[in-house]
Amino acid sequence: MKPIKFDREETKAIVGEIQDYFREELDQSIGAIPAEMLMAFFAEKMGAYFYNRGLYDAQALVRKQIDTLSDDIFSLEQPTKHLR
Repeated sequence: MKPIKFDREETKAIVGEIQDYFREELDQSIGAIPAEMLMAFFAEKMGAYFYNRGLYDAQALVRKQIDTLSDDIFSLEQPTKHLR
């Protein structure tokens, strides 16, 4: 798997979220560089778990849509003497 990369604007937003979390939940401040390092750590060590979860959710959605589409197609079938 390729490393997860964020563009500058995404990184800035994530760093802000980390800083907000530290301030609001832990009553501590964290600088931008340590917050970015923490983000990089989580992306490297746990990013694949979140990425895979997204893939599993996407696969489930596609399966559901295919099942619905198959049902819709079968509902269009006309009666004949031929049985499948």
